[in-house]
Amino acid sequence: MRRLTVRRGWSRPRGGVAQGAAPRPYDHDPSLRRSVALFRAFLHEQDDPEACYSLLARDAVDQVESYDGPVAGRTVLDVGGGGGYFTGEFRRRGANAFLFEPDLAELGEKPPDSAVVADGYLLPVRDGAADVTFSSNVLEHVADPETFLSELARVTRPGGLIYVSFTNWLSPWGGHEWAPWHWFGAERARARYQRRTGRPAKHTLGENLFAVHIGSTLRQVRARDDVTVVSARSRYWPFLAEAVVKAPGIREFATWNLLLILRRCPT
Repeated sequence: MRRLTVRRGWSRPRGGVAQGAAPRPYDHDPSLRRSVALFRAFLHEQDDPEACYSLLARDAVDQVESYDGPVAGRTVLDVGGGGGYFTGEFRRRGANAFLFEPDLAELGEKPPDSAVVADGYLLPVRDGAADVTFSSNVLEHVADPETFLSELARVTRPGGLIYVSFTNWLSPWGGHEWAPWHWFGAERARARYQRRTGRPAKHTLGENLFAVHIGSTLRQVRARDDVTVVSARSRYWPFLAEAVVKAPGIREFATWNLLLILRRCPT
């Protein structure tokens, strides 16, 4: 049996390619009901994070399976997965899922079993270990997206799937907790947040939040020779999800959150 080899001496069985239903590529856009449900959950992110992120995790794994078939028996790496909601959902569906998170505070009080504190620039995993490498809303928090993407590609087997989503800077949520005032300047937005809430903002532009744009990211990804782009789409839109990403300028504001489905090229 193949095994996931980790440079810290930690290993778990790695399942083969899942059997069962064929992949279900998105041949149409998701429903309006689904988008509304996600939006309502986001409104309660601060007061009910369990409900918000559990719903988002179920939705994200549905997306993975729509492109790559059932995850049962597959090895999944959740890179930057915070408290482990995505890892937990992958495991509930039978995947051998592993969480890698660089920030102990983000792991919370009860991180998933076998969670590893590791930098996404240098994962302690052998080349080609994963059937699916998953990264949700992490790219805007790394200073060097190209190196981060290279590491995701390295740990994915040839033919494996890479799921990357991020909130682009000019979207309505680009400034995170101090959005949409980031459109008028990051420092002004952060100061306004502190005045209104009485506490400092979690994110600081240039430290743990970076201005990542859709156009430049797409050019970088399409120029790579280690991955192919299966889909580039708005993660949450209920209609024209791929069309909006093809409209320069407009996409930087309207996409809201870019989802990239990538396939690792044969070596």
